[in-house]
Amino acid sequence: MSGAGQSPAPRPGAAAPRPLKIAMIGHKRVPGREGGVEVVVEELAGRLSAAGHAVTLYNRAAKGAPRPKQYAGARIVTVPTLNQKSLDAVVYSLLATLHALFGGYDLIHYHALGPSVMLALAHFFGRRTVATVHGLDWQRAKWGGFGSWYLKLGEKAIARYADEVIVLSEGVREYFAQTYGRSTTFLPNGVAAEPDAPPSLIREKWGLAGGDYILFLARIVPEKGLHYLLEAYKGLETGKKLVVAGGDSHSGDYWPQIRQMAAKDSRVILAGFAAGQLKAELLQNAALYVLPSDIEGMPISLLEAMRCGVPCLVSDIPENTQILGRFGASFAKGDVNALRAALQTALQNPPPAGPEQAEHIRQHYSWDEAARATAALYRRAARKD
Repeated sequence: MSGAGQSPAPRPGAAAPRPLKIAMIGHKRVPGREGGVEVVVEELAGRLSAAGHAVTLYNRAAKGAPRPKQYAGARIVTVPTLNQKSLDAVVYSLLATLHALFGGYDLIHYHALGPSVMLALAHFFGRRTVATVHGLDWQRAKWGGFGSWYLKLGEKAIARYADEVIVLSEGVREYFAQTYGRSTTFLPNGVAAEPDAPPSLIREKWGLAGGDYILFLARIVPEKGLHYLLEAYKGLETGKKLVVAGGDSHSGDYWPQIRQMAAKDSRVILAGFAAGQLKAELLQNAALYVLPSDIEGMPISLLEAMRCGVPCLVSDIPENTQILGRFGASFAKGDVNALRAALQTALQNPPPAGPEQAEHIRQHYSWDEAARATAALYRRAARKD
């Protein structure tokens, strides 16, 4: 795991370092794998808690959503917010930070740019902070003028005030170095192995037998490029269906647009948000996984598909191709004709995948290693030995 700090070996007879008290702010809700931020927080929190650290997760309140008190050993504090795209992160992160200031934490770990605006407040009160940049969110199509400005404000707060900064791609590491002269730590996400999941639920729901569908598995937002895929698939001569699995997330009129496009082709299956057994079956039995995104941080669903040994086709942005390496195939970002040609080729002659691909991901993307490296980085940030 390139860029991850190494914990020094304890001196003979030296006492083990004391556990840390950690707050995490920025996700929506845990448990709940709505997006990459939530997956990262969920996976790290459980492992850090198991290692003896006291972890508190600040969940966002939502109408009708459960309000658990703990998850996998971590304490959960639910914070009220406003259910409006432009104000949600602002209100939530302010209230969560005000609460955390008096929690006696060794450090506060902020996730994503928007919530990290309040990192400056924590810094001014003398609190140690860590920030994870999950992507340059201001580039995403869903944000307007205020949203984009606020996200850039969070980026600047991270660059100036965070004691340690984690990035999920080499491209973002270079961006922070060139834009702010700020050093960061590249610390990749992990991916967990799934038990074998033969086609059972997917056969029952949609008549899928395995190997007879193309899979898109991501949030239904413009930057994931699903509209490119639907347009390319429309002109594709294949008997394989296209399964679209994912939930809508603050995307305005994008979801209605996707529904309208999908309705024109009976081969398209809108599967909705997939988790647990359903998600495992969809991933393990796909003929081809496709991620046509314009923007990414570190796409966990791509890691998951590769870990399952599934052939993968992605847009040629660095965040995708760096993970893909010598496996899979890519096409020019945003080019529908190139995507259609790449789909046809990949279905006729699947790109490199299989057990070797799965082993590559297992060796290089481990949640256990990510948690260990994160704990080492926490100690640097908190200046604890």
